[in-house]
Amino acid sequence: METTTSKRKRKNIDLPAEAFTKLSILASAQGKSLKAYIENLLISKADSLKIEISPNPSPSGDPWFDDPENLAIVKQGIEDIKRGDSKVFAMEEIEKLLGA
Repeated sequence: METTTSKRKRKNIDLPAEAFTKLSILASAQGKSLKAYIENLLISKADSLKIEISPNPSPSGDPWFDDPENLAIVKQGIEDIKRGDSKVFAMEEIEKLLGA
């Protein structure tokens, strides 16, 4: 016989008294403890969520990052920085290089 165990996390929560009372009544009506009722409610809600992680790193969803070539350039730049294969320029240096 094979047993399956799942990792569980513990979290204390604070509820307003009115919410506590209402949830207690709902739990009692279902013949459950308040703890079991809230756990089942949260698990059911979490199971119904669809979480998608966008490959677009822009918090505003800038469509420039939707172009794979642009994203590849950014990723290459990040790798260059991690390897130390890049140079940081002050604004004055950039202006001097551009002849501005």
